[in-house]
Amino acid sequence: MPQIGIGILGGGYMGKAHAVAMSAVGAVFNTTLRPRLEMVCASSRSSADTYREAYGFERATGDWMELVDDPRVEAIIIASPQETHRAVAEAAFKLGKPVFCEKPLGASLEDSAAMVAAAQAAGVVNMVGFNYIRTPASQFARQLIAQGDIGDITWFRGEHTEDFYADPDTPATWRTQGRANGTMGDLAPHMVNAALALMGPVTRVMAEIETVHKTRPGGAVDNDDHAQMMCRFANGAMGQMYFSRIATGRKMGYAYEISGTKGAIRFDQEDQNAIWLYRMEGPEAGRGFTKILTGPAHPDYLPFCQGPGHGTGYQDQIIIEARDFLHAIETGENLWPTFQDGHDVNCVIDAAFRSARAQSWQNI
Repeated sequence: MPQIGIGILGGGYMGKAHAVAMSAVGAVFNTTLRPRLEMVCASSRSSADTYREAYGFERATGDWMELVDDPRVEAIIIASPQETHRAVAEAAFKLGKPVFCEKPLGASLEDSAAMVAAAQAAGVVNMVGFNYIRTPASQFARQLIAQGDIGDITWFRGEHTEDFYADPDTPATWRTQGRANGTMGDLAPHMVNAALALMGPVTRVMAEIETVHKTRPGGAVDNDDHAQMMCRFANGAMGQMYFSRIATGRKMGYAYEISGTKGAIRFDQEDQNAIWLYRMEGPEAGRGFTKILTGPAHPDYLPFCQGPGHGTGYQDQIIIEARDFLHAIETGENLWPTFQDGHDVNCVIDAAFRSARAQSWQNI
């Protein structure tokens, strides 16, 4: 089977996840292209050498330009800080190399717009990393909506809530500095992406964005803790979203509710292998939400497990991303979500910031 040399920038949490995914994807999905972990890049050569040995890369470097320029690196995964995204992607596209970039796409709206333009000019495969929407349950929800199973959509509520900064005595870190590391750059893009995937385009928003704990042990906080947002979708539906890193008790509150004229859907990532479905059918006395456990009948479940209800996990979502990226490279046809989809998310986030400053509705 043909191999493809993979270079990964960043060996931390997401770099490891992508390295593991590329090591497993061939066996899980029997892909035609088989990834070869060619090179890993980190902020220092010593760190890169550590990641090389731990994850099974052929080589390591502390210079991202060396990775991008290397002819044996045929596709690139950017899992490094947001401020590095644009330069790396533009350099890779100039060499005609496919790029997978973790969200958020770039450190600013200007960055993501430039990255989209570079991808389109080069005509090269590009993909942005939104893994949570790839659970079998959320893929099934997209199918139900597209098929009209719950009728015309009238309302959406989404949240991405966690509590890793709920304690005000948690020390300040890199996460408390810089707009891209705040809740609106870290958590919000995932749920905005889900809203766009499930509901379609957002046309306008009204938002409030707030820093609750303005100082922490070790320094001041200069980015946001939580935000709320009303929105209107192009299909006419109303919506609301909430994002928080101080939602006490919430560990992975990526959740949504969708109402339609024939039914409704509920999902919560803390129970990611189940979806709740209501159908407006039969006698009123027998109606109610039904809990559906994911299984081999649902998208991308069977390659991982043959037993319904046994479930898939976080790493499996990254493996599904890897499969999609390899398939796009093999066919030369982009698969969702592309850089343009990542930029669309950034446009909603930017409008939310504009709305919070102006205290008014803002068009996307």
